[in-house]
Amino acid sequence: MITPDTKDWTWVLRTPCPECGFDAATFAREDVPAMLRANAEGWRRALAEPDVRKRPAPEVWSTLEYGCHVRDVCRIYLERLRLIRTQDAPLFPNWDQDATAVEDRYDTQDPRVVADELIAAADRLATALAEVSGAEWDRTGSRSDGAHFTIDTFARYFIHDPLHHLWDVTGQRVGH
Repeated sequence: MITPDTKDWTWVLRTPCPECGFDAATFAREDVPAMLRANAEGWRRALAEPDVRKRPAPEVWSTLEYGCHVRDVCRIYLERLRLIRTQDAPLFPNWDQDATAVEDRYDTQDPRVVADELIAAADRLATALAEVSGAEWDRTGSRSDGAHFTIDTFARYFIHDPLHHLWDVTGQRVGH
């Protein structure tokens, strides 16, 4: 059983992540699409490992489960980006990542299919982020927990997730 993560990870916008090394202040927002595409290729390699279904501990997701999560995060963030770009200050629909993992049986999915879907989802989101320009970076959206984002902070906050989770499964610190 996985304990749901209830941390407010928005602190990564202000402070480097002591675990994976991510620092939101060290790159340009326009770099996020390339960072996402490079990360997706790392997931292809990770999801091809023979022990992809093995959990390192009963309460820690396997590489496959993390890969499914990252794929779905890309899909959710593509929709949230669409909302920010087309509506004034939208409130994002809630998403229970832990319920999704159970309902969609992350642990039983085909790792090759997940890798292909993750790369496709990452590419769609990277393409949409690459289209953002000028004052559009200042458009806003919010989560129901009160977290407010501009597209700039949204992109920086988002990219930590796939980078951090690849670190979770490979141990390779971000930026190294």
